[in-house]
Amino acid sequence: MPELLTPPSVLIAGGAGYIGSHTAKVLLAAGMTPLVLDNLCTGNRESVRFGPFFEGSIADSALVRRIIEEYRPCGAILFAGHAYVGESTQNPRKYFRNNVSDTIRFLDTLIDCGLLRVVFSSSCSVYGVSDRIPIDEESETHPLSPYGESKLFIEKVLHWYDSAYDLRSACLRYFNAAGADPEGELGEHHTPETHLIPLAIQAALGGDTLKVFGTDYPTPDGTAIRDYIHVTDLAAAHLQALRCLIRDSNSMTLNLGAGCGYSVKQVIQTVESQTGLRVPVELTPRREGDAPKLIADAARARLALGWTPEYSSLETVVRTAWNWYSKGNVRHSMTL
Repeated sequence: MPELLTPPSVLIAGGAGYIGSHTAKVLLAAGMTPLVLDNLCTGNRESVRFGPFFEGSIADSALVRRIIEEYRPCGAILFAGHAYVGESTQNPRKYFRNNVSDTIRFLDTLIDCGLLRVVFSSSCSVYGVSDRIPIDEESETHPLSPYGESKLFIEKVLHWYDSAYDLRSACLRYFNAAGADPEGELGEHHTPETHLIPLAIQAALGGDTLKVFGTDYPTPDGTAIRDYIHVTDLAAAHLQALRCLIRDSNSMTLNLGAGCGYSVKQVIQTVESQTGLRVPVELTPRREGDAPKLIADAARARLALGWTPEYSSLETVVRTAWNWYSKGNVRHSMTL
Protein backbone atom coordinates (compact mmCIF):
# COMPACT_ATOMS: atom_id res chain seq x y z
CA MET A 1 0.00 0.00 0.00
CA PRO A 2 1.20 3.56 -0.71
CA GLU A 3 2.12 5.81 2.18
CA LEU A 4 -0.98 7.60 3.47
CA LEU A 5 -1.43 11.34 3.49
CA THR A 6 -2.22 13.03 6.80
CA PRO A 7 -5.09 13.09 7.50
CA PRO A 8 -6.06 10.18 5.25
CA SER A 9 -9.19 10.56 3.14
CA VAL A 10 -11.81 7.94 2.28
CA LEU A 11 -14.11 7.92 -0.75
CA ILE A 12 -17.69 7.23 0.38
CA ALA A 13 -19.97 6.36 -2.52
CA GLY A 14 -23.54 6.96 -1.37
CA GLY A 15 -22.35 9.00 1.58
CA ALA A 16 -25.46 11.21 1.66
CA GLY A 17 -27.64 8.27 2.64
CA TYR A 18 -28.68 7.01 6.05
CA ILE A 19 -25.78 4.68 6.86
CA GLY A 20 -23.30 6.55 4.66
CA SER A 21 -23.78 9.86 6.46
CA HIS A 22 -23.39 8.25 9.89
CA THR A 23 -20.22 6.56 8.66
CA ALA A 24 -18.86 9.88 7.41
CA LYS A 25 -19.29 11.30 10.91
CA VAL A 26 -17.50 8.34 12.50
CA LEU A 27 -14.63 8.61 10.00
CA LEU A 28 -14.18 12.31 10.72
CA ALA A 29 -14.10 11.62 14.47
CA ALA A 30 -11.37 9.05 13.77
CA GLY A 31 -9.20 11.64 12.02
CA MET A 32 -10.12 10.80 8.43
CA THR A 33 -11.59 13.04 5.75
CA PRO A 34 -14.75 11.58 4.15
CA LEU A 35 -15.11 12.37 0.44
CA VAL A 36 -18.82 11.97 -0.26
CA LEU A 37 -19.94 10.99 -3.77
CA ASP A 38 -23.72 10.83 -4.19
CA ASN A 39 -26.21 11.55 -6.96
CA LEU A 40 -28.89 12.45 -4.36
CA CYS A 41 -31.54 10.24 -5.96
CA THR A 42 -32.25 8.91 -2.46
CA GLY A 43 -29.59 10.60 -0.34
CA ASN A 44 -30.11 13.84 1.60
CA ARG A 45 -27.89 16.81 0.84
CA GLU A 46 -28.41 18.18 4.35
CA SER A 47 -26.78 15.03 5.76
CA VAL A 48 -23.47 15.84 4.03
CA ARG A 49 -21.67 17.94 6.62
CA PHE A 50 -18.42 16.15 7.46
CA GLY A 51 -16.25 16.55 4.35
CA PRO A 52 -16.16 17.53 0.67
CA PHE A 53 -19.21 16.64 -1.44
CA PHE A 54 -19.28 15.59 -5.09
CA GLU A 55 -22.68 15.27 -6.74
CA GLY A 56 -22.66 12.58 -9.38
CA SER A 57 -22.97 8.91 -10.24
CA ILE A 58 -20.64 6.08 -9.30
CA ALA A 59 -20.75 5.19 -13.00
CA ASP A 60 -19.16 8.53 -13.92
CA SER A 61 -15.62 7.23 -14.29
CA ALA A 62 -14.16 10.64 -15.08
CA LEU A 63 -15.56 12.11 -11.86
CA VAL A 64 -14.44 9.16 -9.74
CA ARG A 65 -10.99 9.31 -11.27
CA ARG A 66 -10.74 13.06 -10.64
CA ILE A 67 -11.62 12.63 -6.95
CA ILE A 68 -9.08 9.84 -6.51
CA GLU A 69 -6.29 11.70 -8.30
CA GLU A 70 -6.92 14.92 -6.35
CA TYR A 71 -7.33 13.47 -2.85
CA ARG A 72 -5.52 10.10 -3.01
CA PRO A 73 -7.93 8.32 -0.64
CA CYS A 74 -6.65 5.32 1.28
CA GLY A 75 -9.79 3.32 0.53
CA ALA A 76 -13.40 3.41 -0.58
CA ILE A 77 -16.68 2.51 1.08
CA LEU A 78 -19.48 1.59 -1.29
CA PHE A 79 -23.01 2.31 -0.05
CA ALA A 80 -24.51 3.54 -3.32
CA GLY A 81 -27.40 1.42 -4.58
CA HIS A 82 -31.16 1.06 -4.66
CA ALA A 83 -32.49 -0.74 -1.59
CA TYR A 84 -36.24 -1.40 -1.77
CA VAL A 85 -36.95 -5.12 -1.89
CA GLY A 86 -40.52 -4.76 -3.13
CA GLU A 87 -39.59 -2.28 -5.85
CA SER A 88 -36.82 -4.56 -7.03
CA THR A 89 -39.28 -7.35 -7.78
CA GLN A 90 -41.44 -4.94 -9.80
CA ASN A 91 -38.58 -3.24 -11.64
CA PRO A 92 -35.58 -5.59 -11.60
CA ARG A 93 -33.74 -3.91 -14.47
CA LYS A 94 -33.50 -0.70 -12.43
CA TYR A 95 -31.76 -2.68 -9.69
CA PHE A 96 -29.44 -4.68 -11.92
CA ARG A 97 -28.49 -1.55 -13.88
CA ASN A 98 -27.65 0.49 -10.79
CA ASN A 99 -26.60 -2.10 -8.20
CA VAL A 100 -24.69 -4.30 -10.63
CA SER A 101 -23.70 -2.54 -13.88
CA ASP A 102 -22.92 0.86 -12.35
CA THR A 103 -21.21 -0.75 -9.38
CA ILE A 104 -18.93 -2.81 -11.61
CA ARG A 105 -17.99 0.33 -13.51
CA PHE A 106 -17.15 2.02 -10.20
CA LEU A 107 -15.01 -0.93 -9.09
CA ASP A 108 -13.24 -0.95 -12.46
CA THR A 109 -12.36 2.72 -12.00
CA LEU A 110 -10.98 2.03 -8.52
CA ILE A 111 -8.74 -0.68 -9.97
CA ASP A 112 -7.62 1.52 -12.87
CA CYS A 113 -6.67 4.23 -10.37
CA GLY A 114 -4.83 1.84 -8.06
CA LEU A 115 -7.32 2.22 -5.19
CA LEU A 116 -7.42 -1.40 -4.08
CA ARG A 117 -9.22 -1.37 -0.73
CA VAL A 118 -13.03 -1.26 -0.62
CA VAL A 119 -15.71 -1.90 2.00
CA PHE A 120 -18.97 -3.05 0.41
CA SER A 121 -22.43 -2.50 1.85
CA SER A 122 -24.05 -5.92 1.45
CA SER A 123 -27.17 -7.30 3.14
CA CYS A 124 -28.61 -10.23 5.03
CA SER A 125 -31.08 -10.43 2.14
CA VAL A 126 -28.49 -12.60 0.38
CA TYR A 127 -29.53 -15.46 2.67
CA GLY A 128 -33.26 -15.48 1.90
CA VAL A 129 -35.18 -17.74 4.28
CA SER A 130 -32.61 -19.62 6.33
CA ASP A 131 -33.16 -22.80 8.34
CA ARG A 132 -30.18 -21.87 10.50
CA ILE A 133 -30.88 -19.39 13.31
CA PRO A 134 -28.79 -17.48 14.17
CA ILE A 135 -27.50 -17.06 10.64
CA ASP A 136 -23.74 -17.27 10.19
CA GLU A 137 -21.64 -16.54 7.12
CA GLU A 138 -21.60 -20.21 6.11
CA SER A 139 -25.40 -20.33 5.79
CA GLU A 140 -26.67 -20.98 2.29
CA THR A 141 -27.49 -17.96 0.13
CA HIS A 142 -30.85 -17.98 -1.63
CA PRO A 143 -31.93 -14.37 -2.29
CA LEU A 144 -35.68 -13.84 -2.65
CA SER A 145 -35.51 -10.59 -4.61
CA PRO A 146 -33.50 -8.86 -7.34
CA TYR A 147 -32.18 -6.56 -4.59
CA GLY A 148 -30.72 -9.52 -2.70
CA GLU A 149 -29.42 -11.03 -5.95
CA SER A 150 -27.67 -7.77 -6.81
CA LYS A 151 -25.85 -7.73 -3.47
CA LEU A 152 -24.78 -11.35 -3.77
CA PHE A 153 -23.60 -10.83 -7.36
CA ILE A 154 -21.31 -7.95 -6.35
CA GLU A 155 -19.91 -10.10 -3.55
CA LYS A 156 -18.97 -12.65 -6.22
CA VAL A 157 -17.49 -9.93 -8.43
CA LEU A 158 -15.34 -8.78 -5.52
CA HIS A 159 -14.15 -12.33 -4.91
CA TRP A 160 -12.88 -12.65 -8.47
CA TYR A 161 -11.53 -9.08 -8.57
CA ASP A 162 -9.43 -9.90 -5.52
CA SER A 163 -8.06 -12.98 -7.25
CA ALA A 164 -7.29 -11.18 -10.51
CA TYR A 165 -6.48 -7.60 -9.49
CA ASP A 166 -5.69 -7.73 -5.74
CA LEU A 167 -8.75 -5.60 -4.95
CA ARG A 168 -9.16 -6.38 -1.24
CA SER A 169 -12.70 -6.07 0.07
CA ALA A 170 -14.84 -6.39 3.16
CA CYS A 171 -18.41 -7.42 2.34
CA LEU A 172 -20.56 -6.43 5.30
CA ARG A 173 -23.92 -8.16 5.46
CA TYR A 174 -26.17 -5.94 7.57
CA PHE A 175 -29.23 -7.11 9.34
CA ASN A 176 -31.78 -4.37 10.23
CA ALA A 177 -30.08 -0.98 10.43
CA ALA A 178 -31.95 1.25 12.88
CA GLY A 179 -31.68 4.19 15.26
CA ALA A 180 -30.11 7.60 14.88
CA ASP A 181 -26.94 9.46 15.74
CA PRO A 182 -26.75 9.57 19.58
CA GLU A 183 -25.85 13.27 19.37
CA GLY A 184 -28.97 14.00 17.32
CA GLU A 185 -27.22 15.40 14.22
CA LEU A 186 -28.36 12.64 11.84
CA GLY A 187 -31.27 10.27 11.55
CA GLU A 188 -33.24 7.97 9.30
CA HIS A 189 -35.20 9.60 6.50
CA HIS A 190 -36.20 7.62 3.44
CA THR A 191 -38.71 8.52 0.73
CA PRO A 192 -40.72 6.37 0.80
CA GLU A 193 -40.08 5.13 4.31
CA THR A 194 -40.31 1.35 4.71
CA HIS A 195 -38.50 0.62 7.97
CA LEU A 196 -40.47 -0.40 11.03
CA ILE A 197 -39.12 1.91 13.72
CA PRO A 198 -39.48 5.23 11.86
CA LEU A 199 -42.90 4.14 10.60
CA ALA A 200 -43.98 3.33 14.15
CA ILE A 201 -42.74 6.70 15.38
CA GLN A 202 -44.48 8.51 12.53
CA ALA A 203 -47.72 6.66 13.35
CA ALA A 204 -47.38 7.67 17.01
CA LEU A 205 -46.94 11.29 15.90
CA GLY A 206 -50.18 11.25 13.96
CA GLY A 207 -49.05 9.89 10.61
CA ASP A 208 -50.41 6.88 8.77
CA THR A 209 -51.55 3.90 10.81
CA LEU A 210 -48.76 1.35 11.11
CA LYS A 211 -49.39 -1.81 9.11
CA VAL A 212 -48.30 -5.05 10.77
CA PHE A 213 -47.70 -7.63 8.07
CA GLY A 214 -48.52 -11.05 9.49
CA THR A 215 -49.55 -12.14 12.97
CA ASP A 216 -49.46 -15.91 12.37
CA TYR A 217 -45.72 -16.57 12.19
CA PRO A 218 -44.27 -19.43 14.27
CA THR A 219 -42.89 -16.96 16.83
CA PRO A 220 -43.92 -16.35 20.46
CA ASP A 221 -46.34 -13.50 19.62
CA GLY A 222 -47.03 -14.36 15.99
CA THR A 223 -45.16 -11.43 14.47
CA ALA A 224 -41.86 -11.56 12.58
CA ILE A 225 -38.60 -11.28 14.50
CA ARG A 226 -35.64 -9.22 13.31
CA ASP A 227 -32.14 -8.33 14.51
CA TYR A 228 -31.82 -4.54 14.89
CA ILE A 229 -28.32 -3.08 14.72
CA HIS A 230 -27.77 0.57 15.57
CA VAL A 231 -26.56 2.66 12.65
CA THR A 232 -23.66 4.09 14.66
CA ASP A 233 -22.48 0.56 15.46
CA LEU A 234 -22.68 -0.22 11.74
CA ALA A 235 -20.62 2.89 10.98
CA ALA A 236 -17.98 1.84 13.50
CA ALA A 237 -17.75 -1.59 11.84
CA HIS A 238 -17.07 0.07 8.48
CA LEU A 239 -14.24 2.06 10.01
CA GLN A 240 -12.73 -1.05 11.57
CA ALA A 241 -13.10 -3.04 8.34
CA LEU A 242 -11.35 -0.30 6.38
CA ARG A 243 -8.53 -0.19 8.91
CA CYS A 244 -8.07 -3.96 8.58
CA LEU A 245 -7.87 -3.71 4.80
CA ILE A 246 -5.37 -0.85 4.99
CA ARG A 247 -3.25 -3.06 7.26
CA ASP A 248 -3.26 -5.55 4.37
CA SER A 249 -5.82 -7.93 5.77
CA ASN A 250 -7.28 -10.52 3.42
CA SER A 251 -10.73 -9.96 1.97
CA MET A 252 -13.58 -10.88 4.30
CA THR A 253 -17.33 -11.40 4.41
CA LEU A 254 -18.96 -10.56 7.73
CA ASN A 255 -22.41 -10.41 9.27
CA LEU A 256 -23.25 -7.24 11.19
CA GLY A 257 -26.03 -7.63 13.72
CA ALA A 258 -26.70 -7.39 17.42
CA GLY A 259 -27.16 -11.15 17.74
CA CYS A 260 -30.61 -10.96 19.30
CA GLY A 261 -34.07 -10.61 17.82
CA TYR A 262 -37.19 -8.59 18.60
CA SER A 263 -40.67 -9.10 17.22
CA VAL A 264 -42.73 -6.44 15.52
CA LYS A 265 -45.00 -6.28 18.57
CA GLN A 266 -41.99 -5.84 20.88
CA VAL A 267 -40.75 -2.97 18.74
CA ILE A 268 -44.18 -1.29 18.87
CA GLN A 269 -44.31 -1.70 22.65
CA THR A 270 -40.83 -0.20 22.98
CA VAL A 271 -41.78 2.79 20.79
CA GLU A 272 -44.82 3.37 22.99
CA SER A 273 -42.79 3.12 26.21
CA GLN A 274 -40.04 5.44 24.94
CA THR A 275 -42.37 8.07 23.48
CA GLY A 276 -45.32 7.88 25.85
CA LEU A 277 -47.55 7.78 22.77
CA ARG A 278 -49.84 5.11 21.36
CA VAL A 279 -48.93 3.54 18.01
CA PRO A 280 -52.12 2.89 15.99
CA VAL A 281 -51.82 -0.38 14.07
CA GLU A 282 -53.61 -2.24 11.30
CA LEU A 283 -53.14 -6.02 11.18
CA THR A 284 -52.68 -7.27 7.62
CA PRO A 285 -51.66 -10.57 5.95
CA ARG A 286 -48.03 -11.57 5.54
CA ARG A 287 -45.98 -10.14 2.70
CA GLU A 288 -44.56 -12.63 0.23
CA GLY A 289 -40.94 -13.44 0.94
CA ASP A 290 -40.84 -12.25 4.56
CA ALA A 291 -39.02 -14.72 6.80
CA PRO A 292 -40.40 -15.52 10.27
CA LYS A 293 -37.09 -14.87 12.00
CA LEU A 294 -33.75 -13.31 11.01
CA ILE A 295 -31.02 -13.10 13.65
CA ALA A 296 -27.32 -12.66 12.99
CA ASP A 297 -24.41 -14.66 14.26
CA ALA A 298 -21.88 -11.82 14.24
CA ALA A 299 -19.09 -13.63 16.10
CA ARG A 300 -16.79 -13.49 13.08
CA ALA A 301 -17.08 -9.69 12.85
CA ARG A 302 -16.39 -9.30 16.56
CA LEU A 303 -13.23 -11.40 16.21
CA ALA A 304 -11.97 -10.05 12.87
CA LEU A 305 -12.66 -6.38 13.55
CA GLY A 306 -12.41 -6.16 17.32
CA TRP A 307 -15.92 -4.73 17.07
CA THR A 308 -18.64 -4.78 19.70
CA PRO A 309 -22.01 -3.03 19.25
CA GLU A 310 -22.45 -0.30 21.88
CA TYR A 311 -25.83 1.22 21.01
CA SER A 312 -27.87 -1.74 19.80
CA SER A 313 -30.20 -2.51 22.68
CA LEU A 314 -33.75 -2.01 21.40
CA GLU A 315 -34.37 0.72 23.96
CA THR A 316 -31.31 2.69 22.81
CA VAL A 317 -32.16 2.21 19.14
CA VAL A 318 -35.69 3.53 19.66
CA ARG A 319 -34.65 6.31 22.06
CA THR A 320 -32.09 7.75 19.62
CA ALA A 321 -34.56 7.54 16.74
CA TRP A 322 -37.25 9.26 18.82
CA ASN A 323 -34.80 11.95 19.94
CA TRP A 324 -34.10 12.81 16.31
CA TYR A 325 -37.72 12.67 15.12
CA SER A 326 -39.10 14.61 18.08
CA LYS A 327 -36.88 17.57 17.17
CA GLY A 328 -38.83 17.96 13.92
CA ASN A 329 -36.02 16.76 11.69
CA VAL A 330 -38.34 15.09 9.18
CA ARG A 331 -40.80 17.02 7.07
CA HIS A 332 -44.13 15.22 6.83
CA SER A 333 -47.69 16.27 6.20
CA MET A 334 -48.27 15.68 9.91
CA THR A 335 -47.44 18.27 12.55
CA LEU A 336 -44.35 17.26 14.51
